[in-house]
Amino acid sequence: MKLLTKNTDYAVRALIYLARNQDEYVSSREISRKDKIPLQYLRRILQDLRKEGVVETKEGISGGHRLKVGPGEIKLTRLIEIFQGTVELVECMFRKEICHNREKCVLRKKIQDIEKLVVAELEGITIGSLVKDIKETDT
Repeated sequence: MKLLTKNTDYAVRALIYLARNQDEYVSSREISRKDKIPLQYLRRILQDLRKEGVVETKEGISGGHRLKVGPGEIKLTRLIEIFQGTVELVECMFRKEICHNREKCVLRKKIQDIEKLVVAELEGITIGSLVKDIKETDT
């Protein structure tokens, strides 16, 4: 089980870079080079973020990408939903079939309680809070 996939991780890194350069359009090539994200991979991620209204794109020489919303409005849970779906710690599947004991399983109920705690913690993490944490560690 992975809490964050590569897509979500790359999206977070790219958004942090855009948040730190908030007043300007930044090329995907620059983000790729600075954060060591494969360019074609990054372009797909930025395209998904544009479709979701998180970033905006400008064509041309002075073009690139920039945040469409404030960094404090971009929650980690939203990025997880965009690239992974809902946070789920257990699937209750065995050999591609739903477990017959799913409704009565005491372990599943405990894990769902843990999922709620994890989601609540992730809700408090935004791109803005991550940028703030970076600035505090830089000083």
